[in-house]
Amino acid sequence: MIPTHTSGEAAGAEVAVLPVGSHEQHGAHLPLATDTVIACTIAEAVAGAHSVLRLPPITISCSHEHAAWPGTVSISATTLAAIVTDVAASLRASGIEKLVLVNAHGGNYVLSNVVQQSSGMALFPSMECWDDVRAEVGLETTAYSDMHAGELETSILLHAHPELVRPGYETADELAEDRRHMLTTGLSAYTKSGVVGRPSLATAAKGRDVLDRLVAAFGDCLAALG
Repeated sequence: MIPTHTSGEAAGAEVAVLPVGSHEQHGAHLPLATDTVIACTIAEAVAGAHSVLRLPPITISCSHEHAAWPGTVSISATTLAAIVTDVAASLRASGIEKLVLVNAHGGNYVLSNVVQQSSGMALFPSMECWDDVRAEVGLETTAYSDMHAGELETSILLHAHPELVRPGYETADELAEDRRHMLTTGLSAYTKSGVVGRPSLATAAKGRDVLDRLVAAFGDCLAALG
């Protein structure tokens, strides 16, 4: 999961890819590092198909809505923004002008603002990209209903890292369609297990297809960077 290329092997890269994950609860069937694992899995897949420099991940981010569960660790949005901005500046100093943030945690809202106010930076996958991929693969849930540790995330891990999926995901479904005060109350006001979604629908085949579609969609992201 951690890139092992040498400086010489990295020479000439024009675009860097920075996985951004989190360290937060994902119910009883997925690890705290789920978002980091998924971000790295996506980054590794796109780097296998596109000429980019894959960076090591940011493993702790803005997970404050999950603070009620043991093991969750967060940094502030200000800190996350500063880390990403510093990484981009360091890359520019070494001649790499373009940076793609591969974000796998929906609570990292600040990354959208960082990208908006920066040049040569993109956020992948976008919400629209996730929606397209869900439709193309035929996932039964929507992004809103399947917010956390559900069909999408469990499918990706069943495909790429099945050893990380604990038993019981088949009966772990929990839905919370009205979460209007989540940013105020945290997620624990809406789910006892920490799951919001339907992991029972997850399959390794869906996870494989999701990654294939994301690799294809990454080409559009690169085209937008110019």
